[in-house]
Amino acid sequence: MSEVASCSVCKTEFVPKFSFQVQRHGAESTFFCSQSCHERALFEQRQQACSSCGTRFEPKYAYQMAIVGGERRYFCSTECRENPVRQELRQRRGARKIAIMNQKGGTGKTTTTVSLAHGLARAGYRTLIIDMDSQGNVGVCLGAEGEKNLYHVLVDGLEPKDGIINVRENLDLLPSNDLLAKVEVHLAHVHQPHRVLRNRFREIYDYDFIILDCGPSLSLLNQNALYFADQVLIPVACDYLSLVGVKQILQTLKNVQEQLKHPITILGVLPTFYDVRNRISHEVIRNLERYFQDKVLTPIRINTRLKEAPSEHKSIFEFAAKSVGANDYEALVEKVIALGQSATQAPMPRAYAPGG
Repeated sequence: MSEVASCSVCKTEFVPKFSFQVQRHGAESTFFCSQSCHERALFEQRQQACSSCGTRFEPKYAYQMAIVGGERRYFCSTECRENPVRQELRQRRGARKIAIMNQKGGTGKTTTTVSLAHGLARAGYRTLIIDMDSQGNVGVCLGAEGEKNLYHVLVDGLEPKDGIINVRENLDLLPSNDLLAKVEVHLAHVHQPHRVLRNRFREIYDYDFIILDCGPSLSLLNQNALYFADQVLIPVACDYLSLVGVKQILQTLKNVQEQLKHPITILGVLPTFYDVRNRISHEVIRNLERYFQDKVLTPIRINTRLKEAPSEHKSIFEFAAKSVGANDYEALVEKVIALGQSATQAPMPRAYAPGG
């Protein structure tokens, strides 16, 4: 009498009669009650579990396999593949770090920070704002307030991730408040004070962009921002005194490059509060173009909506998406992305991919 076996697929008990019903692996045997169970087992051997959602599938296309973290991973769809692969790219490439700075106040630094960062986030880029100004206006503009802030990271040794809060989809914030005024005293008594910010954020890999909203001063904190950043974006209000502030920041950048040996570059000079009706606006643009040439970006026109948005704790894209201010900052976002593409040749999110 033949020995009864249990099907390895459906668990049905049966007496093997045909060769396909027994598959031997050394000293072990696998049994199949029918041809369909045998085919199902062969199919499952070719299947892989999706590394994101766990769904089992048979890989058929090149995009369904990628090396992530030094290991081969499988993904059942482009949606499942996107986040792990982009995280891997972030770790290899690092975030683009942009300091928004002008030593003169009232040039639209915070508005530019919030608008640029939220625009990048809307385009699919993971973005972090670090508020480097003790006034804490970024949190006010976005209606966000955290229990911990940049002071606790730089002075108390708090891990940055424990102070970072999410404020919008793809957009995080490390807030600030008046405690930040005490950081200058702390930095004055540490070794290599200009390196503190960079050292504290050394292990942060979760972002495509890090935008720093710098205060209107020449300080150790701003030196930290410049030493941490790869590029600086300089908002310049269309008035004569703002041109004086540009000269000051150029000297500061020269000092950072020469004394701290950090090769920071100017991403662009952004004219703000541009009024096409005023002669001074045109003069400022001409003077900037004479000195900075193609580094002068499309100006941000004067717009009441930009002033009103912070009172509603919204960015210009949320408050008045069809306004002049939204259009101008959308152009800035596209320019920043395009400049990054030409520099790194990194793949673009679908929102800005050609034909996307």
